[in-house]
Amino acid sequence: MTNAETRLILVYNADAGLLNGARDTVWKVLRPSTYPCSLCALTFGWVTMHKPWRQFLDGLPHTKVFHHKDDFAPAFPGIDIALPAILLGKGSAQPEVLVSAAELDALPDLPALIALVDARLAQS
Repeated sequence: MTNAETRLILVYNADAGLLNGARDTVWKVLRPSTYPCSLCALTFGWVTMHKPWRQFLDGLPHTKVFHHKDDFAPAFPGIDIALPAILLGKGSAQPEVLVSAAELDALPDLPALIALVDARLAQS
């Protein structure tokens, strides 16, 4: 199987939409310790994705698919996992968790996330 047939599926523990994004930005700034999406907190600034994360993702040969919690369940009805999460889909098989919510919550910073994803992809 080629990397073109694999999908890196990033699922945020946040709802999609402009108003939800604005609310989340304010939440991350004012009460970061209570913000429920560590993937968002690690990979996004106030408005845009952090450049090192974007560059890392752009350098991967896999297709990238982004979901929010409100559109993830309809897209993958058979998967019931804690969010946020990063999944790896191979062909038509059910995607598997590459990085769990607990692991994302424990990461100290973006370089640690990049190192973990890179290591897991190398093992897969």
